[in-house]
Amino acid sequence: MADALAKRQTGGDEINELSQKVKRVKADNESKNGGGQTEESPENVLSGFQTSAVLSDSARDKSIFLHGQLAGQEAVMILEKTPIREDSLAELLSGSKLNLEMRNDIYSTYRLQPPPHLNEIKTTVVCPATEKHVKKYQRQESFLVEERGDDYQSITLPYIQEQRFSVQWVYNILEKKAEADRIVYEDPDQTVGFVLLPDFKWDQKQVDDLYLIAISHQRGIKSLRDLTSEHIPLLQNIFQKGKEAILQRYNMPFSKLRVYLHYQPSYYHLHVHFTKLGYEAPGCSVERAHLLTDVIQNLQSDPQYYKTRTLHFPLRADDGLLSRFKDAGRL
Repeated sequence: MADALAKRQTGGDEINELSQKVKRVKADNESKNGGGQTEESPENVLSGFQTSAVLSDSARDKSIFLHGQLAGQEAVMILEKTPIREDSLAELLSGSKLNLEMRNDIYSTYRLQPPPHLNEIKTTVVCPATEKHVKKYQRQESFLVEERGDDYQSITLPYIQEQRFSVQWVYNILEKKAEADRIVYEDPDQTVGFVLLPDFKWDQKQVDDLYLIAISHQRGIKSLRDLTSEHIPLLQNIFQKGKEAILQRYNMPFSKLRVYLHYQPSYYHLHVHFTKLGYEAPGCSVERAHLLTDVIQNLQSDPQYYKTRTLHFPLRADDGLLSRFKDAGRL
């Protein structure tokens, strides 16, 4: 179970400057305005990053996760190659340097060196990073947990309460103290309202990997387990107005969207994921994602459905919740 996404924190002048120049993940990405404007830094604020370990990497996803120090504080850095965009293909092909590597009959391979502005690497920094952040991005074995309704009450809920995962960064968004310029749509109603904004996993330069998050204004709903039939109007409102806002802003019809909730969630405040169908977003697999339409129908059929339903979800080997399930003889 991923810990709560990091709040932006300060730690001296260098970290204050860093927080103005570098995007945060939530985790998750960490996440959420279609403007896509970025602030240019007059200097490389990451030049002082000292790498201590490679947490994980993926040749398939063109990404690498690093642990190190920045301005004397523990930090995690995520480097991801940005997608090739259709609107830049002509410039990419005509303005790049090309070196032949191999030619054999009809086949040839080259090493293409594009102009710097077409060769960006999306960089996400978590600083100061805790041990939990480091473990979150470290490659580990996962296990599928079977959680009954009574398991949630006796194992999972006490663990969540003991850990006291912070969602202050979520409240900052809802209260317009942070990221207000990134909000795509808002329904301000405190019972059924929400804010919709791009997830930081999406660079907003193309819709093929569209990823937005709807964050509920109503507080106190930690996850699927807290949902009952009284929350159906909230879920229906997020579903209806969320897809309408995406259609209007990005010309993306509902038939091309995947709308779902995670269990376990990466942070314990009700939020709904909107991604383009076909984009393999992290956590969209069947063992963790629950389609919002299914959730609504389940609650219409049984108001207490998620209070009693057995749910399955993956946990990493070092997750404290996994240890609790092992200690209880449930794994």
